[in-house]
Amino acid sequence: MTRTGFRRTFVAIGVCSLASLAVTSCGSNDDDAGGGKTRITVNCMPPKSAKVDRKFFEEDIASFERKNPDIDVVAHDAFPCQDPKTFDAKLAGGQMEDVFYTYFTDARHVVDIRQAADITPYVKELKSYSTLQKQLRDIYTVDGKVYGVPRTGYSMGLIYNKKLFEQAGLDPEKPPATWEEVRADAKKIAALGKGTVGYADYSAQNQGGWHFTAELYSQGGDVVDASGKKATVDTPEGHAVLENLHDMRWSDDSMGSKQLLVINDAQQMMGSGKLGMYLAAPDNIPILVKEKGGNYKDLALAPMPGGKGTLIGGDGYMFNKKDSPAQIRAGLKWLDHMFLTPGDGFLGDYARAKENDAPVGLPEPRLFTGAADSKDQQVKKANANVPVENYQSFLDGNQSLAMKIEPPHAQQIYSVLDGVVSAVLTKKDADIDHLLEEASGKIDSILSRG
Repeated sequence: MTRTGFRRTFVAIGVCSLASLAVTSCGSNDDDAGGGKTRITVNCMPPKSAKVDRKFFEEDIASFERKNPDIDVVAHDAFPCQDPKTFDAKLAGGQMEDVFYTYFTDARHVVDIRQAADITPYVKELKSYSTLQKQLRDIYTVDGKVYGVPRTGYSMGLIYNKKLFEQAGLDPEKPPATWEEVRADAKKIAALGKGTVGYADYSAQNQGGWHFTAELYSQGGDVVDASGKKATVDTPEGHAVLENLHDMRWSDDSMGSKQLLVINDAQQMMGSGKLGMYLAAPDNIPILVKEKGGNYKDLALAPMPGGKGTLIGGDGYMFNKKDSPAQIRAGLKWLDHMFLTPGDGFLGDYARAKENDAPVGLPEPRLFTGAADSKDQQVKKANANVPVENYQSFLDGNQSLAMKIEPPHAQQIYSVLDGVVSAVLTKKDADIDHLLEEASGKIDSILSRG
């Protein structure tokens, strides 16, 4: 599902702009930039409106080209990085960049339609590859072949307002660990009155289906079985998710009367101090502060309630099937420099981020393992400018959770599940048995089309 932050503070992700298309095509059949240089086109450069991130990105490309004078990097920007409306068309039309951004959920699709280069023979040249979390590397590995490299990863948790917890007589250092506790705490927070909502959830624009999936994982369930051919939402775990939402909405009145919410609605409520809890990834926190009026000291993050699993997502880069070996090698060097060096580069230069008032110290992304992770965390801690103690329970709790990626055909499935969640939250007499039975059939139909 779409994340809320491009990097630390901005939602921005790039495809070819019209201006850049006027100068050069996105993809490059010709890897010779003149003077013996290898040219690569890349995307996901922050737009000019994101001034700080744009400046950092340009600085890092310039430093890369100084270190690698035989490589010329042509970066393209726009919003978003991967636009679902144009992504497949760009691939099919040969207009995709040489090194291009993808969500985790689209990696397999790009391979299936034969638009990605097999980089297996070259990936050993990526210095950082063995330090990346295996479960993230595996997302870009299909039938034993490597087609891409992860750049960031996130997992869902429970963002909560410590101030409202205190006002409701709850211990802000002991967030709810089960859905029964979420329900009980939400009821006490809603009892504060004055428009205060205990717990909010999404139920529109596919976001309801996304959160249903996360909540199902937290109960130990799955949306699709291991074969990828059969829906598994009409289960005790699926019923438990919907019954809990129904009871909070209609029996407890702890979710407020306004429904069909999307992410911006929950962020507005939390930022204004009127919401106790909602599910989100850590990158929501700076948005709540910088854009929605929140305060870092009031915002804390706990692991997913339920204790069994959480939804993970993220993004990475793949390589155009037309890339030459020289372009693949150049692209791997660029990824190492820009994103995959602990404590350095566009995502890891925490000292630079701190100097420019970008938040440092959020618990994710957690991309590396071993010594690389230790170095990254050490540099992050040394430059932290947010209350890291507010996120410790999230870090601790995640150690025991199953980390589960979004289902295949995620957006189509989320559209189906949106209707289920919205019905439960807008109709007191919603028939949960029928809703899940019907949704299961629709999802089976989606999966059967491959």
